[in-house]
Amino acid sequence: MIKVGQPAPDFVLPTQDGADLSLGGLRGHKVLLWFYPDAGSPGCTLEGRGFRDHQSYFDENNIRVVGISFNTPDENAAFAQQHNFAFPLLSDANRTCGLAYGACASLNATQPDRVSFLIDEHGLIERVYDQVDPRDHPARVLADILGV
Repeated sequence: MIKVGQPAPDFVLPTQDGADLSLGGLRGHKVLLWFYPDAGSPGCTLEGRGFRDHQSYFDENNIRVVGISFNTPDENAAFAQQHNFAFPLLSDANRTCGLAYGACASLNATQPDRVSFLIDEHGLIERVYDQVDPRDHPARVLADILGV
């Protein structure tokens, strides 16, 4: 798994609406890169709703929330639509991003680990969240950022 202070691996992946998104295109913003195991699963739904419900706080702090799973863009679109997610959900079907970040161990992984990375405005890893509880992860990230 990549470590704090290291450059975040760049990527270009399809969003739930079919557009491509790159990490490089988000320079100038902090990015919370949220790996989630499976669109629509109970834990991922709970965690995603937390990000949705705290969206204004992330926006106020110049942080872009970006979810990544191994689901297809269509599966991610259904997940986003069902729960009114306004942030992009990316499809890493070939696992290259998951491998680069250490969110999975092989190309044969069925799903990524539940892990998140806070990336600073310059593309460096600012924080790694590898012990994630989907019930309170979004609030914990905000507490860290706001120094609460």
